[in-house]
Amino acid sequence: MEKTKIILDENEMPKKWYNVLPDLPTPLEPPLDPRTKEPLTPEALEPIFPKELIKQEMSDKRYIDIPEEVLEVYRLWRPSPLYRAHMLEKVLKTSAKIYYKYEGVSPSGSHKSNTSIAQAYYNMKEGTERITTETGAGQWGSALSLACNYYDIECKVYMVRSSFYQKPYRKSLMNIWGATVVPSPSSDTEFGRRILKEQPDTPGTLGIAISEAVEDAVAHDNTKYALGSVLNHVVLHQTIIGTESKKQLEQEDTYPDIVIGCCGGGSNLGGIGLEYIKDKLEGTYDPRVIAVEPSSCPSLTKGEFRYDYGDTAEMTPMLKMYTLGHTHVPPAIHAGGLRYHGDSPIISKLHAEGLMEAVSYDQKEVFEAAVQFARTEGIIPAPESSHAIRCAVDEALKCKKTGEEKTILFNLSGHGHFDMTAYDKYFEEMV
Repeated sequence: MEKTKIILDENEMPKKWYNVLPDLPTPLEPPLDPRTKEPLTPEALEPIFPKELIKQEMSDKRYIDIPEEVLEVYRLWRPSPLYRAHMLEKVLKTSAKIYYKYEGVSPSGSHKSNTSIAQAYYNMKEGTERITTETGAGQWGSALSLACNYYDIECKVYMVRSSFYQKPYRKSLMNIWGATVVPSPSSDTEFGRRILKEQPDTPGTLGIAISEAVEDAVAHDNTKYALGSVLNHVVLHQTIIGTESKKQLEQEDTYPDIVIGCCGGGSNLGGIGLEYIKDKLEGTYDPRVIAVEPSSCPSLTKGEFRYDYGDTAEMTPMLKMYTLGHTHVPPAIHAGGLRYHGDSPIISKLHAEGLMEAVSYDQKEVFEAAVQFARTEGIIPAPESSHAIRCAVDEALKCKKTGEEKTILFNLSGHGHFDMTAYDKYFEEMV
């Protein structure tokens, strides 16, 4: 079985994160204070974020140094491998070359550790004793639990209720690393209790879970809040993925025509894609960069580009982004990490200005591609990552029809080892 694995030496791991903000054609619209609707000052964010992350959120520096202490932890799994999917190409009978960057090699099983380690580190440096957060499918909650464990910080995770019960082993993983996990909405916060009273059968949403985590953080002086996607500093930390992938493709003497990532909040898409958007903005290359969403939560493909709250309770800053509305409750699909009503302001702006495309797929066709990928490449992908696989397969089939020899790169952002009940249900529906 032929399979090309392209690796980098540990010394070749990027030492800087790429910040796209100074390269954008027009400035990113500022976040607004949820009370005054005026542009937010950095000081207004200090109750929930450490100062260094606030600086990164608004930085005008093109590159930001990765602290050596963060690099030391990254070396547990980075650089992550890049594979050429020869077996998938063979089954598809395509003229395209398909490469995938595999982030499932991290201890938590996904790309989320790239930012959780950094966020926990900066919190530790500023004396934070406790961090609260939300999690959709559990990848982010797992990653932050691991990071807080390393830096001796207490961690409280509000896990979207539908995923809390769909994915029990994600909860187990968080408990192993010392975190406390509750289903959201919960009885631990005022907002959670209100939602439970008004909507006792709600599957929960990331918007609700964010509201609970922020309420908890604001109520405790020793606590900060951490977000796993959407915000600029989170996208920043993920750019190590794209920087590594470019070095790896140089070993193959190739450059991608198409770059693909699944998109919920937008961090893993930005992680793989912004390095190539930079080339597009500089005029050196012109790759297509494609965001892939679930059709049940299509913020980029069917949402409105406007200011909206990042959470349901209207506690967070208002962000200019594609949104379905902060009270939107998507169906309880298996790809819980993509059930967010909005998107990263960076990703939203790039899409609005025609620098990035967006497509959406339903759950069945995504799982069809996931199973095909697992049977050829041997890796069981997370439901979220499977959206990128579906798009990569479709683009490869287009090449089959035209005979074009395009190079396709996608981010396999996590493995599906804790998602087997989702695969079981898919096969049950196929019988």
